[in-house]
Amino acid sequence: MGPGALQKKLEEEVEVYKKIQKDISKTSGLRTQLDVQLNENKVVKEELDLINEENVVYKLIGPALIRQDLEEARQNVSKRVDYIQQEIKRHGNTIEKLEKDAETQRDNIAKHQQQLQQMMMKQAAK
Repeated sequence: MGPGALQKKLEEEVEVYKKIQKDISKTSGLRTQLDVQLNENKVVKEELDLINEENVVYKLIGPALIRQDLEEARQNVSKRVDYIQQEIKRHGNTIEKLEKDAETQRDNIAKHQQQLQQMMMKQAAK
């Protein structure tokens, strides 16, 4: 492989690395949104646990407040918390995988840079 081909391969490796970094950033942003949603839903769950059957619970649907059964509201919020926790875990696993991919890619880039430098030094020595 000549210096031109090696330079092209290095540029391709850098582009792949940039894409992985972009994916990490995007997934981290989504995970942050899920953390916020989880905290909000935990607060709602705590509030619902404080009230009893005598209290009236309303759910905002569009512009209207609709009366909702307390137990149904508790179940819905619990399911939502469970779902968000699963999504957070899934995004965490994705981030882990992407970070491993990024590390591998950094190693590939370093290897190609080293090869290119060695080639350039050999050509300069001629």
